[in-house]
This record gives sequence, C-alpha cells and structure tokens, in this order.
Amino acid sequence: MIEVQPIKAFSDNYIWLIKNTASGHCLLVDPGQPEPVLEYLSTHNLILEAILITHKHADHVGGVKQILKAHPVPVYGPQTEVKAWADHDVKQGQTLQFPLTDISFEVLSIPGHTLGHVAYYADKRLFCGDTLFVAGCGRVFEGTMAQMYQSLQLLMTLPEETQIYCAHEYTLSNLAFANTVDSDNQTLIDFTQKAHQMRKQDIPTVPSSIGLEKRINPFLRCHEPKVIQAARQRDMIIGSDPVDVFASIRRWKDKF
Repeated sequence: MIEVQPIKAFSDNYIWLIKNTASGHCLLVDPGQPEPVLEYLSTHNLILEAILITHKHADHVGGVKQILKAHPVPVYGPQTEVKAWADHDVKQGQTLQFPLTDISFEVLSIPGHTLGHVAYYADKRLFCGDTLFVAGCGRVFEGTMAQMYQSLQLLMTLPEETQIYCAHEYTLSNLAFANTVDSDNQTLIDFTQKAHQMRKQDIPTVPSSIGLEKRINPFLRCHEPKVIQAARQRDMIIGSDPVDVFASIRRWKDKF
C-alpha cells in the first residue's frame, strides 16, 4: 500500500515522502532541508529508493547532498536546471519506474515558475512543486505568463479525483486573494472556513484535488465572467482572453 507523508521544512515547505507500507521503501520529492528527512527515515526505519526534484530553487534541492551521504540513491530531475543535484534527467512524457516502492510516475513538463519545472503524476497523485497551489499558483519567475497558463491547463486535464501535493502551505493567503477576486463563490467561502479550522489545529490543507481547484482557484477560471470582471475592474485595458486575464490577476496577486 502506498502512503504519502508530508515532512515539514523551513516555515511553510512540505517535503513529500511516498512510502510503500509493506516493503518499507520510499521516495522523496523536493527535499529542501536534510534534517527532518534524515530523522523521519531513521525513526520509521524506511529504505530510500530515490529522490525526485521538480525544479532548481534552494528550498527544493538544498537537502539533497546531505541526504545522499547517508542514503546514496539515484536523483531524478530536469537537468537543464538541476544537473548539480540530479544524475537522471527527466522529460515530458517519460515514465519513471520504482520497483521497490512499487510505483511508476509520468513526467509532466510545466514551465512558468521556472523554465525547466516538471511534475510527477501517478495513480491520481500529482506532485507539482511550485506550479499549482491550493487556491493559487506559483509566481512566474522565468517563463512567460502564457507558459504558466498552459502548464496549469495541462494539469487541469488530469482526473478530478487527482490529489495535488504542492510544496508549500500557502493556502490561507491564497484564499484571501481568491475571495477578493470571487467573493460570491459559495464553494470557496465554505472551503475557506474549513481551511482556517484546519490550520488552527495545525493540520495541512494539502493535498487539494483537481476537482476542488476547478471550483475555487481563480487562476484556473480565467475564462469565467466573474474572474474576467474582477480583472477588468483592476486593469481596464485587458479583454477577455484567458491568458491576458491570467496575467492580470497574477500581477495583482504578486502585490496583494
């Protein structure tokens, strides 16, 4: 049986540990900090099979080298970005098989946050780094707004039951912005109340799901009249093209 465990790092990062409860083997996604990972592996007597990296930012790769000293395993990632850490390059459409953990991942190319950013998808579980968040999306640092929009659209083609394992607990701040853009969305209002209750109890709001994000995330609803209207009230020069709307509300969120 496969289980996914968040390991908290820094102030709001999640390092994802994917474990086979029968074999005791596991994978890591984006280990930015070594200490909590090494402690978890030791405490739970787990055997690390591999490390997966979504992109190059330090809070996603910073723990790799120290973890490898104790657990020398293959590291997978987009080598255009993470050659210093990854010894196995990954590309769009590639399948990665991990027989000890008993799971296979499809690699998805999702540029925008960075140019080489990838996601890993298996069994209706999506590990998407800093591209899609609960009720939000990542900043566009290297790619174009159109690239980021298309990357999000690609993720939206996954089944609605797909669980979204993003790398940060940004949910409450994202929800504050989403409610500003779409204040009459009852699903969003209800989830905001639930998320606040969860965080008061120190419960992660991640994972979300593709189905939920389609209903509450303004960055995925740039074709809908309410989101277009909110964007145009702030930026009257834009039309109704979804990429323009996306770019407008992403710039708005950057200063929110």
